[in-house]
Amino acid sequence: MKTKVLSLLVDNTAGVLSRVSGMFSRRGYNIDSLSVGVTENPKYSRMTVVVTGDDKILTQIKSQLNKLEDVKSVVELKDGESVTRELVLIKIKANAVERQQIISVANVYRANIVDVSPESIMIEITGNNNKVEAFVSLLEGFEIQELVRTGVTGLIRGRAESDE
Repeated sequence: MKTKVLSLLVDNTAGVLSRVSGMFSRRGYNIDSLSVGVTENPKYSRMTVVVTGDDKILTQIKSQLNKLEDVKSVVELKDGESVTRELVLIKIKANAVERQQIISVANVYRANIVDVSPESIMIEITGNNNKVEAFVSLLEGFEIQELVRTGVTGLIRGRAESDE
């Protein structure tokens, strides 16, 4: 099984997200991660979709997405040719001693402390999947109370996707 990150340029109109996600559910494909936002041109939105499957399934997903009327382009964001990021917020139960240990780990990963209370500390980390996973694994000795991820988003390096 392979994982691919697909960048879709879509019309910024009502129902587009429903039609794209509906294509996945009708065919029994899973979406590992999905992020959507308006682009520099308010006429379009960019969807970043992370999917997993064998070569046949991944080819079929790209083909089916290209057939949707609202989808203007589908581009694979390949390692080394693109920049991908994810934002994660983590709330960790921490007393005064644990708080200092957690802050030390956060500093190494350039994570930000965004909230501190007497019982917990909240950290924001942004980065590629490897950085985020490594950071979360270092927190396994602490009690993670809550964790939320935005999903992957990204762009091709150096040139506009429309230059293809």
